[in-house]
Amino acid sequence: MAVRRSPRAAQRRDATSADAATSVQTLAVLLQAGAVPLVAWRHLAATDDVPARAVVDRLDRGIPLLDAIEAEGGAWVDLAAAWEVATTVGAPLAEVLRMIAETLRDAAAAADDVRIALAEPAGTARLLLWMPMAGLLLGFALGFDTLSVIFGSVLGAACVILGLLLVVAARLWTSLLLRRAAPEPGTPGMRAELVAIALAGGASIDRALHLVSQTSVSGGGDERVAAVLELSRAAGVPAAELLRAAAAQDRHAARVQGQLRAAKLSTRLLFPLGICTLPAFLLLGVAPLLLSVLASTPMPL
Repeated sequence: MAVRRSPRAAQRRDATSADAATSVQTLAVLLQAGAVPLVAWRHLAATDDVPARAVVDRLDRGIPLLDAIEAEGGAWVDLAAAWEVATTVGAPLAEVLRMIAETLRDAAAAADDVRIALAEPAGTARLLLWMPMAGLLLGFALGFDTLSVIFGSVLGAACVILGLLLVVAARLWTSLLLRRAAPEPGTPGMRAELVAIALAGGASIDRALHLVSQTSVSGGGDERVAAVLELSRAAGVPAAELLRAAAAQDRHAARVQGQLRAAKLSTRLLFPLGICTLPAFLLLGVAPLLLSVLASTPMPL
């Protein structure tokens, strides 16, 4: 049975891992109870599980099971990879799904911790981005004729144009910092988990690595897997448990690194605030107001 690669599906990592973990756990229970895979999917779809209903709809249109699972994207791509590796090497599918459910749940908890840590600095940054525009309305609220200053003088127009450019720069800079601090897509340690599944099913190390390399699994980790396998060879111990331990360590490391990125983000967001947002507020809010005051104040001869 050939293992297929789906590049498009590999890029769709938007499925919620926690929701997928619940569905996968239910599938594992159904399979453990003796249901065949297609029947298990139909039972799950009957519980109003949205991804399961989508998978069953694709099955009814003649799409193969693994392709139907992969099409859901996100964590379901990892499930499809684990499902295919398990069926290829003959590993117990129910047991594999229980392990994958635990892995997805752990990864979801780590990602949630990072998102919670990012929420406060990200929300504050987005709120402060509106400060220059509020400054532009300040003159109108105070009753000054800032429109005539903006459209009637070169200096006023220059202040507004430069201020708007700084607002755009602040938004782009802030968005870049937020993207860099966001959790990386994929499930940390999943490649090590899949190699462990293949080895537990009786595959050789070379065959296990080949099978996993042909999947669209997320999370990377080729060097990590190679290091664990080398340790297994040197110590003469089974590699499967070492790989699972390494996968758990990868998920813990991803959680810690994400929280560190969130902590650093609060400091890094001060740069666009000080360099772009505050000067934009002065140019859009304070400068037109001062020019309006000067224009309306009679100057002594």
